[in-house]
Amino acid sequence: MSALLFIGGRIFGSPAADAVAVRDGRIVAVGPRATVLPELAGGAFDVVDLDGRALVPGLQDAHIHPVSGALERLRCDLTPWHTKAEYLAAVAAYPGSGWITGGGWSMAAFPGGLPHRDDLDAVAPDRPVFLPNRDHHSAWVNSRALSLAGISRVTADPPDGRIERDAAGEPTGVLHEGAMDLVTGLLPADTAEDYDRALAEAQRHLFSLGVTGWQDAIVGAYAGARDQFDTYLSADAAGALRARVTGALWWDRAGDESQIAFFESRRAAASHGRFRATAVKIMQDGVAENFTAAMIDPYVGQGAHCGHSNVDPAHLARYVSLLSAAGFGVHFHAIGDRAVRECLDAVAAAGPSTARHHLAHLQVVHPADVPRFAALDVTANIQALWATHHEQNDTLCVPFFGPERSGWQYPFGSIARAGGRLAAGSDWPVTTPNPWWAIHVAVHRTEPPVSAEADWPTSQVPMLPREALTVEQALTAYTLGSAYVNGTDDLTGSIEPGKAADLVVLDRDPFEPDAKLYDTAADLVFIDGQVVHER
Repeated sequence: MSALLFIGGRIFGSPAADAVAVRDGRIVAVGPRATVLPELAGGAFDVVDLDGRALVPGLQDAHIHPVSGALERLRCDLTPWHTKAEYLAAVAAYPGSGWITGGGWSMAAFPGGLPHRDDLDAVAPDRPVFLPNRDHHSAWVNSRALSLAGISRVTADPPDGRIERDAAGEPTGVLHEGAMDLVTGLLPADTAEDYDRALAEAQRHLFSLGVTGWQDAIVGAYAGARDQFDTYLSADAAGALRARVTGALWWDRAGDESQIAFFESRRAAASHGRFRATAVKIMQDGVAENFTAAMIDPYVGQGAHCGHSNVDPAHLARYVSLLSAAGFGVHFHAIGDRAVRECLDAVAAAGPSTARHHLAHLQVVHPADVPRFAALDVTANIQALWATHHEQNDTLCVPFFGPERSGWQYPFGSIARAGGRLAAGSDWPVTTPNPWWAIHVAVHRTEPPVSAEADWPTSQVPMLPREALTVEQALTAYTLGSAYVNGTDDLTGSIEPGKAADLVVLDRDPFEPDAKLYDTAADLVFIDGQVVHER
């Protein structure tokens, strides 16, 4: 279709408009039908009758791991299940005779968030097992894997990780953070063909959800995963990559500023086409559930333990200054309030810049740091689906934060009211890439009622309702906000003349009072005016 006319429904971002014209992949007019029609005069065009549905820009995921997500879908995928018994049944049924890999287990399924090697030994005694959890900050392994890796009671914890041990000092089968690398070097190497297939599956799946672009939050070798930079380049060169993708190049926590020259060479190699490598990912801390998130004050009941900063704050400030000067936007992982502050301090030390820095996750933000997002022009990259009273948060985070810090969780509304910009992402495969589940949570601060977490007793009690967003704010975060951090806002993110026709016809108008946001689906998805998904 070289020309399209959309009529008969809501046009997001243009309340007075009832028509959008597209020609040769670009939006040429938005407004009343009488003023839009002349833009298509003199040629044939197809009419898309919205019939009361909404037309929105293609959604963009600002923090996602699509290749890893698709690989898990293609292997021993535990994400559909939610109990220990279901996980073990999936492991027992996994075909083959070698390593069992995949992952996606929930910490909430186990006491204290910690599974045990004995359970895996019972269902896979002769096959080594390595299964990362949903957030990919810990892995569950069996005795066979521990033996192959030479991990025993005398094995020292690596500087950036921890081996979980029982009272006698024996490894229990859970490896946190850098301790996973004691095993990952033994895993069967993924092939280029594995990654090509995974990227194709990820793109298909994301298109079906109305996601037309994303920022891959780790482009580089990490936690046993191979570097997918060449995967993107080859898919782009072959014309197989239709989505607009920004790569966040992985900052080696053990390295220093000498990495920047390598990043610059990668950016030059990905300087055209659908894939651009214009961001750098720095993971400043871990996660709260295993006490590796960096907190200003100690975790409750954990002595003086305040988590771990992966990069020394003084070094971080120097690195961010150099990256800003080189024109890279820094994509920070920051869960704890100390990590958030360290990242904001680093941006402040770097000084004014056109680089598009953003902090992802933001589980705990000290109130004094909320206005700094706007003041420093740092985007809050939110994973809204996490902002509920789900079991993992209520049992593994809240008791160790204490009541005051628990009230500082996911302050999306406060950041927005202070003038901060919001982008949005899923962190798939940590959680579902369905943006409408996340938008539901951003607006209601409750679990989607169809979620497996919805049977937790407090899941329908709003978590800090003052931090809720409007539908417009949440959808703008998933469109123009994410386009901004992805560096594609000149072309995408809003429905305006001159922009690419990356558009989604929803199955409903999500602004209607009775709209079930979590149930919203994409009926038609266009990139450059061409259909890439039809429901």
